[in-house]
Amino acid sequence: MRLLVALVFGGSMLGGCIPQVAPPDRPMRPAPAPPAVPSRPAPPPVAAGALAPPAVPIVRGEMIRYATSPCFGACPVYTVTVRPDGTGTFEGQRFTAVSGARDFRVTPAQYTAFLTRLAPYRPRSGTVRYAPGEPTCGQAATDMPSVEVQWDGKAGHRALSFYFGCDRERNRMMADALGSAPDLLPIAGLIGARP
Repeated sequence: MRLLVALVFGGSMLGGCIPQVAPPDRPMRPAPAPPAVPSRPAPPPVAAGALAPPAVPIVRGEMIRYATSPCFGACPVYTVTVRPDGTGTFEGQRFTAVSGARDFRVTPAQYTAFLTRLAPYRPRSGTVRYAPGEPTCGQAATDMPSVEVQWDGKAGHRALSFYFGCDRERNRMMADALGSAPDLLPIAGLIGARP
């Protein structure tokens, strides 16, 4: 009985990895629906450090750095940087098909798609954290991975740190968008299969 409980619990933990790319023998999963644009008038300005509403304009020309963290299991740990000039760098750290740094190219369409997927969650200023113990994270599941996204450009530096175990039902749309963003880049072969 103990072995059965351990297998069930362990299997559920491995399923907590960030959904990155479809395995080679399966088609890509559909992209999550874009956030709804409210029909009411625009809300008042958001305080420093708060998340911008989903209808924020996309800031073009920014360099985006996307870094994953370990989890309890074999979650891919890597950093990917995408620049508006079409260059990118992937750095595999753990549980990735490629270890170390590799350069790659993105098309303007791929860059725009990646930028657009992440735009609703880009803070208006500073850094926003969704992590256990923070006001933005009520209930938290344990042993989940996190992602840190940084935007750098003429508008300055912005950062979002998101732990995938924070209020999983309430943050499902954000988790899906952040977790699937790398699917829009030509790095599936660098990340490799996921658990």
